[in-house]
Amino acid sequence: MPRPVLTARDLEAIPNGGETTVAPDALITPLAAEEAAARNITIRVKEKQEKAYDAWTAAAATPRRVVAIGADHGGFELKQQLIGHLRDWGCAVLDQGTDSTAPVDYPDFAEAVANAVARGDAWRGIVVDGAGIGSAIAANKVPGARAALCYDRATARNSREHNDANVLSLGARLLSPETAREIVAVWLEAEFGGGRHQGRVDKIRAIEARHGKK
Repeated sequence: MPRPVLTARDLEAIPNGGETTVAPDALITPLAAEEAAARNITIRVKEKQEKAYDAWTAAAATPRRVVAIGADHGGFELKQQLIGHLRDWGCAVLDQGTDSTAPVDYPDFAEAVANAVARGDAWRGIVVDGAGIGSAIAANKVPGARAALCYDRATARNSREHNDANVLSLGARLLSPETAREIVAVWLEAEFGGGRHQGRVDKIRAIEARHGKK
């Protein structure tokens, strides 16, 4: 079961001198602690019996989700950190490499992750390189993969709710580890909205079919 996290962004909607409540095992990021102190925001800890509903807690009761993850040398360190978070959240991890910071080519790892998702070996996929752009392009060449380059929580949520993205691309040089962690958490939790969005995703699949892809 993952530890809930309180970040500085979570405090944006709380007025100066206000308060918020967190679970007993919550992790309060350094930036959140500084923001709370600067704005005189009180952070209260709930009693264990009052622990709030957590989507990840509910997910822990279901079968483990398999997440394929891969990175080039530029994304290796962030990949290793994200693997730890994924396991904390109860996900099974399918590590597609790379295994060090030695220079490699990002298309190889993006393709491996996208293939794992398209074949059904993984529920979702994550690819990481320096900027995230090249890996997204490469992953989207695999039929059945819908890779989205995300850089904040809003784009992560939109890519899932509107586009049913099944591969997340991240730029390790452009994101802090905390921001990357938040993006992944939101992206894994968000559900596809269906409805009018389903017709648009179907059109994406139709483009694949017209170009000889499944």
